[in-house]
Amino acid sequence: MSEKISVELPIAYRLLHPMHTVLVSSQGRNGKPNIITIAWAMPTSADPPIVAISISPNAYSHKLIEETKEFVVNIPTVEILRQVKACGMVSGRGSDKFGEIGLTPFPAKKVRIPLIKECVAHMECRVVSQLKTGDHTVFVGEVVHARANQGTFIDNYDVEKAKMLFHLDGNKFATLNNKILS
Repeated sequence: MSEKISVELPIAYRLLHPMHTVLVSSQGRNGKPNIITIAWAMPTSADPPIVAISISPNAYSHKLIEETKEFVVNIPTVEILRQVKACGMVSGRGSDKFGEIGLTPFPAKKVRIPLIKECVAHMECRVVSQLKTGDHTVFVGEVVHARANQGTFIDNYDVEKAKMLFHLDGNKFATLNNKILS
């Protein structure tokens, strides 16, 4: 067995990485949509379906989600890695991320927030609670509608077709090696 080493506490969260990377779309009362790249997203309940996302209060998306109490979790793939990185590096306060980064807004079924057409799957959410946790806020959203590209998801992903992204740290990402272990 290997010797254990100490990990600095400010980066201890990286022990949980790689984390599934998602693009969260949001929109304020003014109707201007925004996108943020996050890796801190997870399911918290199957019945009812509930997901949680963690966002810094300094992020423009934080303000928008607080205003409308809605967000969409969009699942990107390796094909749009450039756009995923750009959404994480550019603030939506003074820019149009959809137009400038080259992503296409697509109408949702149950919320007013647009989906991202280039993503492989989407979960439309309404905020049911939020909790400040240190330097981030956890938004808890009930999934009110979900959809995926035909042929990529039945009861789980076809990892050959949906090459999803996983965040390592900073601007580093990984994909699954397509080897399924049982």
